[in-house]
This record gives sequence, structure tokens and C-alpha cells, in this order.
Amino acid sequence: MGDVKRDSGGTGVDWGRDRIEKHLKKFLERWADAELRGDTALLERTLADDFVGVGPRGFMLTKEGWLQRYESGGLRYESFDWDDVKVRVYGDAAVVTGRQIQKGKYQDHDVRGQFSTTLVLVKQQGRWLLTSLHLSPIADRS
Repeated sequence: MGDVKRDSGGTGVDWGRDRIEKHLKKFLERWADAELRGDTALLERTLADDFVGVGPRGFMLTKEGWLQRYESGGLRYESFDWDDVKVRVYGDAAVVTGRQIQKGKYQDHDVRGQFSTTLVLVKQQGRWLLTSLHLSPIADRS
């Protein structure tokens, strides 16, 4: 771990990892904003070529299928938020968990909800890319 810096107080804080986690949180903020706006140009650059997304009902979409939902005009979000984000870095890979809260329409069907979300990111050719995403509905507790 040549470029990882540790604090001099002996607490073992990994400042290189902290910097990567902050970078990935910013990356995910840009990704969430692109999802909200349907920005296929940014999503094209953000998703790995072999991206697979698993939706809240178990359907699977490739990168092309993920982008096509926006390109067709079928998917529109009113809101798309992320919270409770936790990042775990493993070299050139990272696993991110969080809660996605969304309100929108897909082909005139309501797609509002809250989802536990797991994302896998990989660093390829010096860039972080989103390679996998899995959504699980959070049951309404009322």
C-alpha cells in the first residue's frame, strides 16, 4: 500500500482509503443526479460496459437496457435521493450500500418507493465505474 498515508498518532487511520470513500460518495451524488435528470450522456460514462442492474421486482437490465428507459422517455423521476450511504473499498473495487428514495413514473406506472440498494464499483483504466446495482424494496411498516 505504497501511497496510503497513516496518521502519526498510531490510530491506524487510512487517509488514502478515506479520500477514496469521499471520492466515491461524490461519484454517487453525480450518478444519482444523472438518474434524476435522465442524463444518459453522464450515465453512459458512469456505467461499466458490462453493467447489470437488478430492479426491485427482480428484472435484470444491461447497460443498454438501463439507458434505454430514459432514451425512450419511459422513465421520469420527480425525486431521487440517497441516504445512509456506506462505502467499503477493496483495492480497485468497492461495495456501496444505502437507501434510495424515489418518486416517479415508468410508462405511466407509479415507481415511488424506498429501496435498500447495493452497488458495486470497479476502477478501470484509472476511472471508477458502476458495474452492478441491486434494489430491494423496503416494506411499508404502517
